[in-house]
Amino acid sequence: MADTPTLKRALGRWDLTAIGVNQVIGGAIFLLPGDVARLIGPWGPVAFLAVGLLSLSIALCFAEVGSRFEKTGGPYLPARAAFGRFVGFEVGWMMWFTRVTSQASVANGLALALAFYWPALALGAPRMALIAGLTIALTVINLVGIKQSSWVVNALTIGKLAPLALFIIAGIWFIDPSHFSTMPAVTRQQVSSAAILLIFAYGGYEVTGVLAGEAANPRRDVPFAFVATLIVVTLVMSLTSLVATGVVPDLAASKTPLADGAAIFLGATGALVISAGAAISMTGNNMGQILNGSRTIFALAENGDLPRWFARVHPRYHTPSNAILFTAVVALTLALTGSFVALAAVSAIARLVMYLAVCASTLVLRKRVPSGDVGPAQFTVPGGPVVPVLAMVVALAILRGASNAQLTAGALALVAGGVLFLIAINTSHGNTETQKH
Repeated sequence: MADTPTLKRALGRWDLTAIGVNQVIGGAIFLLPGDVARLIGPWGPVAFLAVGLLSLSIALCFAEVGSRFEKTGGPYLPARAAFGRFVGFEVGWMMWFTRVTSQASVANGLALALAFYWPALALGAPRMALIAGLTIALTVINLVGIKQSSWVVNALTIGKLAPLALFIIAGIWFIDPSHFSTMPAVTRQQVSSAAILLIFAYGGYEVTGVLAGEAANPRRDVPFAFVATLIVVTLVMSLTSLVATGVVPDLAASKTPLADGAAIFLGATGALVISAGAAISMTGNNMGQILNGSRTIFALAENGDLPRWFARVHPRYHTPSNAILFTAVVALTLALTGSFVALAAVSAIARLVMYLAVCASTLVLRKRVPSGDVGPAQFTVPGGPVVPVLAMVVALAILRGASNAQLTAGALALVAGGVLFLIAINTSHGNTETQKH
């Protein structure tokens, strides 16, 4: 119908890039250099750069398939087009599942970070009030419009990059070359453990294409945003690791490596700026979780794979209001009850499912004649099948590093998704017959 409300196309290529950068650079970067140093010592900066380049191979596949679609959905759409409705649903379900559990986890992380300065926020009613207040505020911003949401994400992305830029620019003059004079031998297991940790650290860029249905020129701007996101985050994370490794005397023993490093060359004020940057970073990450999680479940409903209730577009704000509210309520429930801890293991397999599906669909869709929602690729990864195959190898490395608990949790989540799919298609009010299998 002509007067049925639709999503507003208001995002440009740099808005999409900011959303991608915001999701990759969360609170972890403020702690990660120390974690990596405990595994491979001063090889950390090299590992950050290498894994960033490997992640770029996967992002290039996302860029190619993203250039074929103009609708909201991200990885769900190419998986559905290449492998059918059920596989597409599982990819979309796992992506939404990851978003809500991550949102709950980051909200709790923010409460703990602020509790360092205000201890009352660590427990009880103050903690619950902080988490609830944050979730409600970010949900309202998401509801009132995509452009408003974009402004907030852009501001928070700048807010998290500014202290990191200060850390890099000021700290690079204080690097002690002796920290790199002895590069210890590392085992294959150490390298593998560090690589797995960093592959997860670089995750999050997959959300860049989820908002294609609200982008002004998605088939051109989504590929740009994928590549720009990986270039930005690789530079920021690699240089951050370089400075931390070169400045902090015993990086492997540091629990707050960036704050410790800033205290060395900027004093107590510098450490406070870094701590504030971590809080801003986690807030921005939470904003992005609601933004992208809601659009994923909206896309499932828009394509008939969930009840149409989730696909409702607000007549005034032109946002997926029901999907936003549902995502926020689930995430808030997980955050307040602590249930996200038990579900955290699913994220490993969820990311694997998304990466493998997209990399494989890159090859499958190259052989398809464009039709329906699948258009011709506006961007093609050079080198034929080389990059998609390499990307699948990188994705499989995640599986190799997954624990039994992660594999079990991931399998259970996939089964739960399958049950939900069967329920959804049997209660879709007759829309099933119109779907393409």
